Amino acid sequence: MNIKILKNDDEIYIIEPQNELNLYSSNQLKELVMKMIELKIERFIISLKKVENVNSAGIGALIYISSTIKKLNFSLAITGINKPVEKAINAIRLSGYFPITGSLREAVDLVRQGGV
Repeated sequence: MNIKILKNDDEIYIIEPQNELNLYSSNQLKELVMKMIELKIERFIISLKKVENVNSAGIGALIYISSTIKKLNFSLAITGINKPVEKAINAIRLSGYFPITGSLREAVDLVRQGGV
């Protein structure tokens, strides 16, 4: 899996997984976020705009990342969710659990305010 990382001027890191979140790629995503946390990075946006498919391992990774960031009182927003990914999240009734925004701008604003 290819994962792009961008940083904006506000020290917010935008993580963009590519293609799908499956068992292999979701582990990569979790490891990446944990390494970033070790480096004292506190503000995250996960953009799923290029993720075409997500399975239970991918959802599990998002839950793990979200709960870890919440426990540390760091900031997180998730954006760029397409219909198949939204359907998977809604199927297990987790849409209210994740800090989901409709656009990158909204995600940046949410993370600036403290996000999750």
